[in-house]
Amino acid sequence: MEGGAATAGGAEMPFLDHLEELRSRLIFSLIALVVGMAVGLFAVAELDVLGIVERPIQDLLPNQRLIYTSPTTPFFITLKLGFIVGLILAFPVLAYQAWRFLSPALYENEKRFAVPSILIGTVLFLAGVAMAYFLVLPLGLKILLNFHNESLEAFIAVDDYLKFATGLILAFGLIFEMPVVLVFLSLLGIVTPEGLAKYRRHAIVVMAVISAFLTPADPYTMLAMMLPMLLLYEASIGATKVLRRRRRQGNAITRGEGSPA
Repeated sequence: MEGGAATAGGAEMPFLDHLEELRSRLIFSLIALVVGMAVGLFAVAELDVLGIVERPIQDLLPNQRLIYTSPTTPFFITLKLGFIVGLILAFPVLAYQAWRFLSPALYENEKRFAVPSILIGTVLFLAGVAMAYFLVLPLGLKILLNFHNESLEAFIAVDDYLKFATGLILAFGLIFEMPVVLVFLSLLGIVTPEGLAKYRRHAIVVMAVISAFLTPADPYTMLAMMLPMLLLYEASIGATKVLRRRRRQGNAITRGEGSPA
């Protein structure tokens, strides 16, 4: 087909309409990010977000305080934290806009999964953030800061710590989105439950590489990321099987309703 793309329902959307749809979704996403960042900056100023982020490391420092070496650091730290809080707040809107852009490729009986998928995706993202903040980050810091602690004293810059902590926390949040992503790819016909099961060993290697890349060098944080990824991968296989079975049942019902009496 030239100049257009077919949707699941058989209609054709011209290429320029795709671009216009993409532009509108990007605009809505940008607005959500700006609003989220404004709220995030307010939260950083009024709710001591920096103190919350610092909490996992405070008891591990000699003076229980992080340091900074540049007069501009507090300003840029505020902006960075405001953006991260804004990103977390805007996540449901961003997920909805992505769904709206990709949903024309789905059948009508599949589009009803939109709201549950966004809710589940948001819960999984927050679960990943919570796991990183309450479990992985404190124990990972304790392990890392115990190396040579008898001969070295830790004076950690706040910007270095925030880069480490926020990167780890956001990585866990995004990793926990794996089931939603794989289920949606399954609905698009890109992956299948059999394919996911067949290439499980390859996926394990990829997960190990991702975990080693996104976490510090200690085995604890690497395993703390890899094990949930393995569980989520297996859950994704089960979810894609269930959704495919429901999809076939829905298509059979639709064909039955559309057939002549």
